[in-house]
Amino acid sequence: MATQENEQITETATEARQAEPGPSVLALLSISTGLAVLILAVVWFVFFRT
Repeated sequence: MATQENEQITETATEARQAEPGPSVLALLSISTGLAVLILAVVWFVFFRT
């Protein structure tokens, strides 16, 4: 819970974010990066391969 010290409100990092950190952000970043690499590889093989 937020506390008040010397006229300032003190909160923990979780309270300030208002959310619990989770692995979903890492999973989303990994999957989207992998898909981008896959799509770029397909485009390269289709259009630029000699």
